Formats: sequence, C-alpha cells, structure tokens
Amino acid sequence: MSGPLQDTICAIATPVGEGSVGILRLSGEKAVEVAAGLVRLKSGKALASARSHQLYRADILEPIAGRSPEESTRAPSPIDDALVVIMPAPHSYTAEDVVEIHCHGGPFVLQTICHAMVRGGARMAEPGEFTKRAFLNGRLDLAQAEAVLDTIRSKTAGSLRLAQEQLRGGLSTEVNRLRDTLVNLLAQVEASIDFTEEDITFIKPQELADGLQRTMASISRLAETCHEGRILREGVTAAILGRPNVGKSSLLNALLMADRAIVTSIPGTTRDVIEELVNIRGMPVRLLDTAGLRQSDDPVEQEGVRRSRTAMEQAEVLLLVLDGSSPLSDEDRDLLAQYPDKKRLIVMNKCDLPSQISPADLAESAGPEKSQPLPLVPLSAKTGEGLDRLRDAIRALLLRADLEPGEAAMVSSVRHQAALLKAAASLAAAASSIEKTLPGEFVAMDLRAAIDALGEITGAVSTDDILDRIFRDFCIGK
Repeated sequence: MSGPLQDTICAIATPVGEGSVGILRLSGEKAVEVAAGLVRLKSGKALASARSHQLYRADILEPIAGRSPEESTRAPSPIDDALVVIMPAPHSYTAEDVVEIHCHGGPFVLQTICHAMVRGGARMAEPGEFTKRAFLNGRLDLAQAEAVLDTIRSKTAGSLRLAQEQLRGGLSTEVNRLRDTLVNLLAQVEASIDFTEEDITFIKPQELADGLQRTMASISRLAETCHEGRILREGVTAAILGRPNVGKSSLLNALLMADRAIVTSIPGTTRDVIEELVNIRGMPVRLLDTAGLRQSDDPVEQEGVRRSRTAMEQAEVLLLVLDGSSPLSDEDRDLLAQYPDKKRLIVMNKCDLPSQISPADLAESAGPEKSQPLPLVPLSAKTGEGLDRLRDAIRALLLRADLEPGEAAMVSSVRHQAALLKAAASLAAAASSIEKTLPGEFVAMDLRAAIDALGEITGAVSTDDILDRIFRDFCIGK
C-alpha cells in the first residue's frame, strides 16, 4: 500500500447510495486544520477549541483553500448542515488526530465535502488505510484488524460473535501466551549455550521436551478449530438434490420462509440452479436448489441436470431429498450411492403422508456406508413439520454440539491456520533435535522459527506483502 503515513487522509465512511446520514472521516496531523477550512461551528467558536469526543452542530462551507481570486471576493457557499466531532490522538480509531463530519447522506453532498477536504490539503485514503494506520500505530494487532473486516461482513449471530471475540483480543491473547511460553524456553536454551563452559544447566532436556510437547498440543488444538471457524465466518454450500417432484424447491422456500422458487406439480419445473443464502443455527449456508436428476431428451432439461451435477461436486453438504410417500426409484438409489466422501443428509419429504420407504430400503442403497446409516430427517415442506429438526441436523453435521462462538479462542482464517501449522512443524523439529541430543543451537533455531510463525498472526512479525494482502479487501473509509 503506497502513500506516506504522514499524510492526512480522508474518505467517505458510509456505503455508496442514499441515506439519512453520511459520515466523512479525516485522519492525520492536519485533520483539524483541514476540517477548519470548511467547518463553521454554529456557536461561532473555532473548531480547534471544540471538546474531544463531543458532537457540535456546524455549517459545512466551500473551503477557502484553492479558491480563485474571483471566488475569494464572495462569501463561501454553504454545502450542508452537519454534526462534527474531534478525536485527538491517541484516543481515536487510528491513534491519530481524527475529525468526523456527520451530514446528510446524499452521494453528491458527500462527494462535494470529500473533494473540499482534498482541496484543503488531505488526500483520498486507500482501501483499509484507516485500519492499517490503527495497526501500525499499535491501536490494533493484525488479528484484530482482520476481525474488523469480519465484523463488517458477518451474516449471522455466530459469525458476528466469532469476529467480536477476535476483535476484543481473544485469539491474540492465546497466541501471545503460546509465544511467551516459547520465548521463555528459548531464553533458557540460549543461556545454556552461552554458559556451556561453566557447566550450568538452565533447563533439563526432558523438561524442555515436555514444554515443547505441551505447547505443540495447544497449537494443534487451536489449528483444529479452523474448520469450524471458517464455517462460521464464511459459511458452507449445501446442494438440494433429488429426482423431479420430490419437493426440492418447496424445501428451499420453506427454509427461506419465502416463495423464492416456482413450485408446480409438473416434473422438471426447475431448469437452473437457484442460489440463496440462509442463516441456519448461526451458520451462513448457501443453498443451491437444483434441477431434478433424471434421464431426459429435452436439451434444456439436460443442461439443468448437468448444472445440478456440477453443484453436487462443488457443494460441501448434500441434502438428498426423497419422496417418502412413494417407493425408492432407481434415480433415488443412484443418488444415495453417489459422493460417499461428502457430508450427506437424507431429507424424507412428505412425512404428512403414509411412508413407503423403510430403513432397510435405505440401508441397501447406501453403498459403502451401510454400517453407518446417513442422518435422516422426516419432514413436510408443505406443512413445515420437521424444519427445526433439519436445521439441527445440518448444524450437527458441521459443528460440535458444545461449540459456542465467542467463548474460547478460535481460528477462522487460513492464514492463521498456516502460521500455526508452521509453528507446530518447527517445534516438532526442535523436539527431534533434543531426542537426537544435537547441540542447543539446532533447538534454538527451530524455536525462533516457531516464535516468528506465531508472530505472523498478530503482526509481531509481518511483511509489506502480508499487510497488502490483508488490507486490500477493506473498503475505502475503513
């Protein structure tokens, strides 16, 4: 990310489009000076005399800076009425002097004020530059900075709680604890190296090995939370599959509680994949309603079936919908035997009608999973009976029963998991050196590598490449 950190930056901090209120933000050494060029407090007092973190009514006027000689002869024109707040360093989001203007939320009004800030000496902020400055100024560590974006993008209560736990330092605290443990072990190893000739033992090999094993176990447990953390953060894709007229579209509508898909008694009504996002027990789930799987001479329906099979391959969860009021068909049996390596769940639809499918029928069609029957949920998409059981079953298929986001440190980023695995690998190498009674320098080298790997999570060790990769996904103004 280019741009000197000494610059005063500005941006519109609210989303594009019309709104009742829009917010503009200035940050940097000259934030108050730039704002003073276009802000006139209703009280008549100078902006610099305003109390910290208190809203003041103000007129936003055309800036004096950049005016031509002809323009300077007339009084500046008003742009808008607004509220203004000053947040001096270090008590602001960026730990720099910050000024925010809360005005009417029309796009033209916001753009006009933003251009006035640029004319007054600020420059436009780059994506994520406010949060990057917060990190570089020690206001946030890197894991917390990433959690800012996760909070903005949260789609469910579960993903929001996870993001907030990381933003409040839960993950950072655990990573720093592990890192401090390794730093302490490294100090004792290096002391032993420095005082070899004095024959002083600062830490016994077995004690060191035990310390490494305990830390490796903690790191491994934290890395293992990434699967569930990513589900809460990013969600999963679930394909609704089945032959025509088993109730796939009705199931989609029931889960969405809206008439999203057309439902008729005519087989083959759904010709394309319909995609919708739904909150299921705190997880963002992208539902794919697919065309019925069957042989057909209709080229349009053939294309729909092809897309259904593509959706099957891409989805992480398969909801296999059967019509419980009719016996299993060959298409049903083929579907039950496919993709045994994926997470699958049988939805026995039309449970409000007499059942024509027995557990034995399903066991015979389950392929290599005969000894472990697939989870099954009886359901009526028509009446809604069984929908809550289905939501519970989908959650149980993906998350631990005792998982409560926000109660313990969790990893939700592939970057974090990769750093943890790198640290664990370095500790394993250190443990191997101890077992082989190699010189302490080998152990110290691997301990330093593990410490650096953990430091990548919080930003204690970082590179411009890592920072650019993280902050490029932020919006301008954040």
